[in-house]
Order: sequence, then structure tokens, then C-alpha cells
Amino acid sequence: MPAPATSPGTPGHALVVRDLFAGYQQVPVVRELNLEVRPGEVVALLGPNGAGKTTTLETIAGLNRPISGTIELSGENIGGTPAYVLAHRGLALVPEGRALFPGLTVREHLRLAGGRASKKGARKVASSEAELLEMLPELRKCLGRKAGLLSGGEQQMLAVGRALVTRPRLLLVDEMSLGLAPVIVERLLPILRRAADALGASVLFVEQHVALALEISDRAYVLAHGRIRIEGPAAELRERRELLAVSYLGETAA
Repeated sequence: MPAPATSPGTPGHALVVRDLFAGYQQVPVVRELNLEVRPGEVVALLGPNGAGKTTTLETIAGLNRPISGTIELSGENIGGTPAYVLAHRGLALVPEGRALFPGLTVREHLRLAGGRASKKGARKVASSEAELLEMLPELRKCLGRKAGLLSGGEQQMLAVGRALVTRPRLLLVDEMSLGLAPVIVERLLPILRRAADALGASVLFVEQHVALALEISDRAYVLAHGRIRIEGPAAELRERRELLAVSYLGETAA
């Protein structure tokens, strides 16, 4: 697959990843990965289990050091930068499993995230609690409830809301639909579209529900065996489902 025409540091790009090799203990899981996300754009990262999607997000977020290649956020090389530093620079990760505190209430999660970002000098928190609840109205009735008592859908909504309250430049979301019924996923995934449209956040998300992911995305990449096999506008990929099927079998699309 030919490399994209843009290069690292291209103006107008929130995230640019070039020739990335990433893995664990210097053993690559992801190879020669190239992707980009523009400001306000929603990009899906699709592929079968074991393709390297979570490894990609964790490496961008600073949880893993890249083996080689470059990762740039708004033109700044961030490859290997610790996650806590990237959080102060406007990168937010919603990890697989949500990573909530069961004993804290919804309101405490939101105020802890917003207060920490403001105190540590991250980007100004422009999304107040009221503004966030306009985007995620279903959280309003849960504000006083502890996270451990929420339903799976409510927990996932809280995990995304906790990230959005810091008004991130780049939002990474890993398997938002994990363990949830399809009807719940249909209500949750559009939140990512609203985050991009209302807050101007750039969004890169991993998702197994391909059809729903393509409905809310501007573009998509498909990983198989650690390499990107397909990429393009989401509208085009929705019309070429056979390419996605071939990629999920780990073969190279014709």
C-alpha cells in the first residue's frame, strides 16, 4: 500500500504517525504503520482481535515506547513521551476496561478529572460539568451514584465524559462497545461524533462493530497482522464491505 502523501509535521494535522513499529520487549506487533487524524476528524481503527489495534493506541498514548518510527501531536514529536505528560498536552485515552474508581461517584470522577487538568496546567477546561451534561444527558441522573453501581453503558459513558471534561485535542478510545449490547452501542458511539463536532476534538477509536463505526467516522483504517491493509473515507468503505471481510481474514485485498 503506498504511503500517504503527507509527511510528519504537516500543518493542519492533529496526529501523524509514520513508519511505526511497536510491540513489547522489542518484539513488534505493529509494523510500518502510517496514519493521520485531522483536527475535528473522527477516524476508526478496525481489524480482528490480535491485529495490533490496542498496541497502536497505547503507543500513541505513551503507555508503550515505540520501537521505531515517529508519532507527532500538532507537529511535536511525542514518541516515547510518558502518558502523564501527554495528558497535560491535550491527549486523553479511554482505555479498554474503562479504568473507573468503583467507590467514587460520577460527579467526583468528572470533578477530579477537570480539577486535575486545570491545576496541572493542561489546556483550559472549557467544558464545564453543565456543558458536558448537555452532550451526555443520561449521566445527569447518575451524578450522585458510585461508578461501581452503574450499568455497563453508564460506566462507558462516564469513562468518555471523564476524558471530555478536560477538552482534549486528541481523544483515543479503545473498544467503547466492549461487553455491551448492540442497542447500547448504537446510543454510545455517536458521542464520539458529538465530541468532534461540538468540542473540536480529533478522535481515533478502536471498534469491533464495523457498520456502526463507519456510520460516525470520516475515515477508517483496517489493521490485519500488524499492518494496515485498507484505508479510506468511511463512506467509500461502507460501500466496499468485501474489502473489510477480506481484511478480517488476514488476507491482502485485491
